[in-house]
Amino acid sequence: MKAFNFFILYRLPIGIVLLLGGIALGLTVGWWEATIVLVLALVCLVTHVMFGPMRMVQEAVEAGDIERASALMNQVKFPKLLYKPIRSVYYFMQSNMAMYSNDLDKAESTIRQSINSGSPMKEYEGMQYFQLGTIAYQKNDLKTADQNLKIAMRKGLPDKENTAAALLTLASIAMTRRDFKSAKEYFRRAKAQKPTTAQIVSQIKEMDKYISRMPG
Repeated sequence: MKAFNFFILYRLPIGIVLLLGGIALGLTVGWWEATIVLVLALVCLVTHVMFGPMRMVQEAVEAGDIERASALMNQVKFPKLLYKPIRSVYYFMQSNMAMYSNDLDKAESTIRQSINSGSPMKEYEGMQYFQLGTIAYQKNDLKTADQNLKIAMRKGLPDKENTAAALLTLASIAMTRRDFKSAKEYFRRAKAQKPTTAQIVSQIKEMDKYISRMPG
């Protein structure tokens, strides 16, 4: 694993060295002899451009090392050249990091770029719209938040925690609109997910106080 990460981190300079070495070998010995070196150089350069360090970015995010993840993301100089599914993940990560710093405008623009780049899997597409809905909710654009969260639910979310979070936000929007029947239904479905994340469990306990006093 460490060797592979080393390759990901340094494949650009490795590719350049191999390319120069292959050219030198071709000029001095012969191009047939240089073929393997040139092919390895091409593999290094193409994979660097098309895939970037996104595997290591994901590992850094999962480890909670946002600073390292951001530094690795900054190594991607031409994101539009990334392989399309990788490009989608890149912009999704950019949006996440923008949300960490509360830059909602950047978070929105990059998640839209992620959506426009497509999605590597159906559940991931649901997460894109969940992110877009969450950003709209934080901007107090309840109409857009409601629309995108419902799209996220239709497309499917990858786990019960995110599903519960989306349903709780929809319940909150329904409460704001005084649509108490819908609010109760969304809340019931959120509880049925039986989430374990402390923040979501706390939100359910807090919302329960208001839901129980609602008419309808």
